[in-house]
Amino acid sequence: MSIGQSILRSRAVAALTSPHGVDRYLEQVNPMWAAHEVRARIVSVDREVDVPGHPPVATITLQPTSTWRGHRAGQHVQLGVEIDGARRTTRVFTVSSPDSRRGDRFTITLRANPDGVVSRYLVKRATPGTMVHLSEAEGDFVLPDHVPEHVLFISGGSGITPVMSMLRSLQRRTHRGRVTFVHYAQSPDHQIFAAELDEIRRSGHGIDVHLLHPELGDPALSPAWLERLVPGYRDVPTWACGPAPLIEAVQAAYDGSDALRVEYFKAPRPAASSEVGGDVSFSRSGESAPNSGASLLEQAEALGLRPEFGCRMGICFTCTSRKSEGTVRNVLTGEESSLPDEDIRICVSAPVGDCTVEL
Repeated sequence: MSIGQSILRSRAVAALTSPHGVDRYLEQVNPMWAAHEVRARIVSVDREVDVPGHPPVATITLQPTSTWRGHRAGQHVQLGVEIDGARRTTRVFTVSSPDSRRGDRFTITLRANPDGVVSRYLVKRATPGTMVHLSEAEGDFVLPDHVPEHVLFISGGSGITPVMSMLRSLQRRTHRGRVTFVHYAQSPDHQIFAAELDEIRRSGHGIDVHLLHPELGDPALSPAWLERLVPGYRDVPTWACGPAPLIEAVQAAYDGSDALRVEYFKAPRPAASSEVGGDVSFSRSGESAPNSGASLLEQAEALGLRPEFGCRMGICFTCTSRKSEGTVRNVLTGEESSLPDEDIRICVSAPVGDCTVEL
């Protein structure tokens, strides 16, 4: 840390700039100056996929302030934007570039989801020079410091971003082992990073790339297919990321193996059940309704409430709220908890019977 940064972060400067804080003043002089906060300037917006009738995908290159501490491949970041003068809206996006260090430029790759306010803005409207707010990188879906001799990556759709970050990092580290990369996309035209992956596939160097499109007749994931592809795959360290159906198929194929690490790119919907019953109450707002079995976030939104959330996948903890009573089921793990006055992630918690949440 430089002498200037030490001074800007000192208690004396904090007292002089109270109540706004030194970062508010630095931002007025130069948006890229910061003592504590992390911000970034958009350097470029590059389309990856643009199929008519489907949401486009783009890679956003970001130059962060010097306060950005860097990331490990596979981690995500909370990104906030102020759109049309409205209050800042924050969502979670996975970093798609290799490991970075303090202040390093990095990328996120995202789809402009029809219901995604932030993703649509970034892909369709943001321009070079636009400033965004960031958290530090978070998440433990990462490679170990000592990478195994053989690793297997399995991804689907937009779930390619964290494993692509890992693959790029291994290439930069000149990993001398073997990498098997399996990705499912709707069609070749929907393939994210298509040109780069094709080049990797043709160049070899220990990386075995399989780009699959089941709608065109390519095989769906199954234990038999995986065994043919990677004999003894259940013992090969594997990282899998994608939509719920893919991750559930992977988990079934690995049958509880400790070699598997997974991350949902979109949380699964709670299983339909005739036993959910009861009522869901949101105590601060006074709203309540019969329990539909959906996640607490979805049930709150159905009542017109607007809880804070970031990822809707259970990884960022932005939606954490206090459950004062009742039982909830984690839709990712199936675990149930009936503890009173506990903090839960409402995006991946579905009530079982009566439940009261402080919203």
